[in-house]
Amino acid sequence: MKFDIITLFPDVIEPYAKASILGRAQVKKLIKISAHDLRKFSKNKHKSVDDTPYGGGPGMLMTVQPIDSAVRKVRNKLGKKKTRVILTAANGKMFTQSDAKRLAKFEQLIFVCGRYEGIDHRVEEAVADEVFSVGEYVLTGGELPALIMTDAIARNVPGVLGEEASLESESYNQTGVLEYPQYTKPEIYKFKEGLGSKELKVPSVLLSGNHAKIAQWRTKQSEIRSESTK
Repeated sequence: MKFDIITLFPDVIEPYAKASILGRAQVKKLIKISAHDLRKFSKNKHKSVDDTPYGGGPGMLMTVQPIDSAVRKVRNKLGKKKTRVILTAANGKMFTQSDAKRLAKFEQLIFVCGRYEGIDHRVEEAVADEVFSVGEYVLTGGELPALIMTDAIARNVPGVLGEEASLESESYNQTGVLEYPQYTKPEIYKFKEGLGSKELKVPSVLLSGNHAKIAQWRTKQSEIRSESTK
């Protein structure tokens, strides 16, 4: 699966894309993540990609031409059914785990990262297939949202995770359901003074070996966590 990220700052994308699970998945050729410098697609002699908004207002808007040219260049000849162009914007639909699962079935995803005061609306009308936000807040650019979505989607590509079973119990695998708390060794840990000076133990049920009771405890804890976020 190909992830193509169109951005003014390709150097921001590459270190994360090469690290950890995403990096290993690329080595195995399960996915490919490429960052494309938007300025290279500008036909302006100064390679500018922004201009003042019609009607006035603060800041600058990213122009249509470089984005249109970039998407046309990097898009595979796969047709609409296998490729999706995604615009990152604060006013977009909230990205969810169900979106991550759905988008993992495409062969190519192209992310267009916004900057400045925003993007000429004609990009949303004629170039993008979907517009996503990753939260009810405003960031300086779309690079972090593009990486967040790439990470979440890539995890659902077969073979990317070492243990496919880990997908089954993750938070939001079911809508609105959060994963239960988890623990590892040591059984007892004492926090030093200044950090609460507490001695915390692993819940006894997890040490019982009774898998039925453990499953019940995990289900209950998941329900408590999910309720607390509503």
